[in-house]
Amino acid sequence: MHKAGFVNIFGKANAGKSTLMNALVGEKLAIVSPKVQTTRHRITGVVTTPEYQIVFSDTPGIIDPRYRLHEKMMGAVKSALEDADVAMLLMDAKDNLEENLELFGSLKLKARSILVINKSDLLLKEELDVLVKKCEEWGKAEKVVVISAMQKKGIPALLETVVAMLPESDPFYPEDTLTDKSTRFFVAEIIREKIFHLFDEEIPYHTAVIVTQYQEKNTLIKISAEIIVTRETQKAIILGDKGASIKKIGTLARQDIEKFVGQKVFLELFVKVRSKWRDNDIYLREYGY
Repeated sequence: MHKAGFVNIFGKANAGKSTLMNALVGEKLAIVSPKVQTTRHRITGVVTTPEYQIVFSDTPGIIDPRYRLHEKMMGAVKSALEDADVAMLLMDAKDNLEENLELFGSLKLKARSILVINKSDLLLKEELDVLVKKCEEWGKAEKVVVISAMQKKGIPALLETVVAMLPESDPFYPEDTLTDKSTRFFVAEIIREKIFHLFDEEIPYHTAVIVTQYQEKNTLIKISAEIIVTRETQKAIILGDKGASIKKIGTLARQDIEKFVGQKVFLELFVKVRSKWRDNDIYLREYGY
C-alpha cells in the first residue's frame, strides 16, 4: 500500500513555516530570516521513500494585502488551501492562541488537518501542557503535535502523523525529485535572503531579485542578477559606501549558492530602480510573481 499526498503548511507570518519545511525535507529549500513576510512564493519540497511520497508546500504568511504583490502572495495561499490533502496549521507557542485559532478557523479547510505548535522550547512544560489542552479542546484539527523546528525536535513524530493521514496513491514525482522550482529561482531566493539579513526597516520589503544570466562553464557557473528597489535612496543603501554593501551581499550569497549547486560560482550583482514595482502587474510577472 503506497501513500502520497500534498501536505501544505499554513500560519501567520513568522510562525516558522520555512524552518519547518526545511527540517521536514532535510534540505534548505525555503529562505529563512527573523523578519516577517520573508516567503513570497509557494515552495515545494518532496520527500520520497519506498512507502510514501509527501509533497510539502511552504506558503507565505497570511496577511491583509496592501499591494498587488501581497495579493499574489495570498493567491499562493489560496491555491495551497485548494489542493491540500493534509493541512499543517502552524503556530508560534508564544503567540496569541485565540488569534491563531480564529485565523485557522477562517481558512474553511476541507482537508484533514494537524495543529502544530512550534518553538515549544520557549515554554515551560506546565505552560505547554495547558496550551496543548486548549488546542485539543478547539476540536477542529485531528491531531495536535508539539515541535521545535529550529532544534528539529518532534519532527519524526510529526512525519509519522502526516504519513498516517495520507491517502493511498501512486507517487506524483520521480523518486529523485526534491522540488518543482528551478535552480535560478533558488539562486534569486538566496540573494534575497542575504538582503533580509543585512538590511533593516523597509529595504527587504521593497526589494526583488531576478536572475538575468545562468551560464554553466567548464570550471564554474556564471550568474548575473538584478536587485530591484523602488527608490534611488534604496539603491544607494544597497550599494553602500564604495560598493561595500553590495559586495557583502555578493560574497555571502555566492558561498550559499556554491553549496547549493555544488560548483564554483562567479556572481555579478546589479541594482535597478523600478518605482512602485510591487503594484505593477507587468513587473510582478517579470519578477516571477
